[in-house]
Amino acid sequence: MLKKLYEKSHIWFSVAWIIAYCVLMSVGDALSEAIGIQKIITLPIAIGLCVLLFFFLKKNGLLKEYGICRPLASARAMLYYIPVLVMLTANLWFGVTLNCGPLETVLYILTMFGVGFLEEVIFRGLLFGAMRKDNLMIAVVVSSITFGMGHIINLINGSGAELIPNLLQVVYATAAGLMFVMMYYRSGSLIVCIAAHGLFNAISVFANENLTLGQRVLSCILLSVLMEGYAIYLAFAKGKKTDPQAEPQ
Repeated sequence: MLKKLYEKSHIWFSVAWIIAYCVLMSVGDALSEAIGIQKIITLPIAIGLCVLLFFFLKKNGLLKEYGICRPLASARAMLYYIPVLVMLTANLWFGVTLNCGPLETVLYILTMFGVGFLEEVIFRGLLFGAMRKDNLMIAVVVSSITFGMGHIINLINGSGAELIPNLLQVVYATAAGLMFVMMYYRSGSLIVCIAAHGLFNAISVFANENLTLGQRVLSCILLSVLMEGYAIYLAFAKGKKTDPQAEPQ
């Protein structure tokens, strides 16, 4: 069934994955909240989706085509990923705290690594990959904006997100989407994107959540400028841009 949909339309295959991911993970969060243990249902769902997607790509020889391979650009060409390393510290800028008990912390961290894999492969690999052949610029914009806007779902999925913090999250998530898609375009690999995405989300379990509005806005601005600046550098830096879909399998 998955292969038939993929062969019929790569874009609709991507959209189907986006819908399935958003719905199933939201249901998992809601059920976890009802049980009273954060991510207890979401984690198995994330693992199942990761396994299904990975083995679909592997079975059909699509791992390299969708970035599950080593980077084809040197670390120097990627500025040694320094902007990404700075980004990873953002959740700790205003202090460190334990927001959950030991069990929920472990469940949250593991779930976030699953989220990193799924969102990078779906939004950068599948969606961007399906659209880039027709119009690269539109593919970059759509991949970035849909990734950012997708975070609005946190308002209704039982995660307890508040309106203003969530809207700020949409802003810097869009910037993150642009950065990650340019990293993928530049390096031909999603491995660093997946690792960075998962780590950033996982570290958030230790973030100080008692921030003023000014601190939230400042953090959003600094993160957005950092990530968009890195994306612009990667877009205009000298050197060959790597298209993994053009590489021999």
